Amino acid sequence: MDQPTVGILHPGSMGAAVAACAAPNAMEVLWCETGRSAPSKERAARFGLTPVATLSDLLDRSDIVISLCPPAAAEDLARDVATHRFTGVYVEANAVNPERVKRIAGLLKPTATVVDGGVVGSPPVRGKSPTLYLSGPAAATERTEALFAGTAVQTAVLGTEIGKASALKLAYASFQKTSRVLVALAIGMAREHGVDQELIKVASKRTDSYLSEPQYVAKTAARAWRWGPELEEAADALAAAGLPPEMLRAAASTLAQWHEVKDDSELTLTDALDRLAHP
Repeated sequence: MDQPTVGILHPGSMGAAVAACAAPNAMEVLWCETGRSAPSKERAARFGLTPVATLSDLLDRSDIVISLCPPAAAEDLARDVATHRFTGVYVEANAVNPERVKRIAGLLKPTATVVDGGVVGSPPVRGKSPTLYLSGPAAATERTEALFAGTAVQTAVLGTEIGKASALKLAYASFQKTSRVLVALAIGMAREHGVDQELIKVASKRTDSYLSEPQYVAKTAARAWRWGPELEEAADALAAAGLPPEMLRAAASTLAQWHEVKDDSELTLTDALDRLAHP
């Protein structure tokens, strides 16, 4: 099969790195630079992505499009793509709930073929190797798998049903991300009573406990702007399944208190806890 041209929509830290992994198996990897920030342009250049002027240019030239953006923007972005009547494979790889991804698939039919995707793990840089879970029409998932063959992005197909990959992604996120929020709250409460170091010592006796990794609280705070909406999506998925969503909505509300420290790599544990205790 000829190498496809790939388009990546809104290449953030995950999207740009994933797109770069597709490059060896693609003719070209495109991104639309119009309206994007200077950090986005620098990131795309660093990963060797080819800029195009408009979304129309990207869609006209692409055989496969990968959507990786903040969850709240996923449906509007798909709606923009639908107005151009894109005819290739659309990999909806955002952290959105199964019902939303089904709506997105409906928006893009009948011209495009939608693959449901969910990335579990860190961006594929510095030795990291996330897994891109896929579900949807067999021919389209096979094409997507081929795009990442032999790269740092592993792939796993969960079947032909749209929604399965998104459900797995959000089920994992509901545990992993909420657990990190609970760590921040536990350490914050202990700190108020002067026993935070004792708490960390207790936790360190269990190497499988997130509580033994207090340094991650600052990273959680810096990523809160992305994680909060993701947990809201997971809460919607719980509600749709008849399960109580309140715990995840509370975690999302806690994360919202860190909104002002978006991607702040200089944030310390003390800074993060201070912002949580005194927003």
